[in-house]
Amino acid sequence: MRVRPLDTYDDWKQCITVDCGIPLTRAFVQRRLKELADLRLHSTRRFVEVWGEPHREQVITWFERAERELA
Repeated sequence: MRVRPLDTYDDWKQCITVDCGIPLTRAFVQRRLKELADLRLHSTRRFVEVWGEPHREQVITWFERAERELA
């Protein structure tokens, strides 16, 4: 399986909602924002190891945008 780059909000949103079949609900978005903000969590540290800190920051920005769209 090839992982395509997620360079834009639309790419990221399609990856989550279409490719992975995960609805961007308010609860899901808030949970992911909380997890990604907590560098004490193993899953967040692992995310940074794999994808890098700049990508974590970008993903947080995309989740914040999704949260605004749900408001």
